[in-house]
Amino acid sequence: MTRYAVPDVAPQHPHCTEIVIRRSRFLAQCAQTPNPATARAFVDQIRRQHADATHNCWAYAAGAPGDTAQIGSSDDGEPHGTAGRPMLQIVLHSGIGELCVVVSRWFGGVKLGTGGLVRAYQDSVRECLASLPVRERVPECSLQLALGYAHVDALRRMLPTFEARLESEEYLADARLQLRLPQEHVAAFTVALAGISNGAARCSVLEESSD
Repeated sequence: MTRYAVPDVAPQHPHCTEIVIRRSRFLAQCAQTPNPATARAFVDQIRRQHADATHNCWAYAAGAPGDTAQIGSSDDGEPHGTAGRPMLQIVLHSGIGELCVVVSRWFGGVKLGTGGLVRAYQDSVRECLASLPVRERVPECSLQLALGYAHVDALRRMLPTFEARLESEEYLADARLQLRLPQEHVAAFTVALAGISNGAARCSVLEESSD
């Protein structure tokens, strides 16, 4: 799994932008939602916050950018296909993962038509994402190593190459070290470890995490 951009915004403090189209007010709010449960909770939060809105339409993609395994959307009473799905298309093509957007609309008295609604909701999402702060998500894992004392210095020298950091170390009959590094480097790291230890070092994955 490789690194990718995610919103640098928690659901408790979403990123907001607003546009007005023919007297209708469109308020877009977005945040990082790493799974569908978090996305649904964010949607419910905005619904409660803006219960007076005519519609609270939403879309989320909880995985990596463009990943359709964990997606959802809703028109929330707008004509079918004019809000949720068009919003989702912008989300999926944004290059940003783990993203949920809710657009609250207050009807201004002028009907926009189906085409106008699609454009309005998509423009609202685009406007919000244009100024959204993002950070890099780096999936990591922890490795447990056991190797001879003679190879520890060589191991330490190669850690920066793989963006690895030492979490703990214990010296018994052999050296026991725990490292943390990006998942994308694990395969190459194990090859390099075998090289410096002539295949004698032992390595096992302890856990994986999102950041």
